[in-house]
Amino acid sequence: MTKKAIWEILVPKYSNEGKEFALKHHHAWDESVRKIAGGVTILKSAKGQWVNTKGKLFAEKMIPVRVFCTEKEIGKIIKLTLEHYNQEAVMAYELSSNVKVVKKG
Repeated sequence: MTKKAIWEILVPKYSNEGKEFALKHHHAWDESVRKIAGGVTILKSAKGQWVNTKGKLFAEKMIPVRVFCTEKEIGKIIKLTLEHYNQEAVMAYELSSNVKVVKKG
């Protein structure tokens, strides 16, 4: 069995042009991620800042989303996020590989 971990990926709340993404747009991304990994945990939005390779500062709200998946699956989710939100870069990081899932019965 391939090793799974809890990953967090930062999803943009606004487009590069400053327009807020519609809830329907986010829901389509959620559905695609669920097809890849089986589920998502969506957290409250956070403020972030980063500088691109051309020195341009981006200050934006983002949505931290946690996913229990393999490294290969998070790679697919990163690619999906880059395309779905038309982003220059997407950040994802492993939170923990020490995860217990207990099912009833």
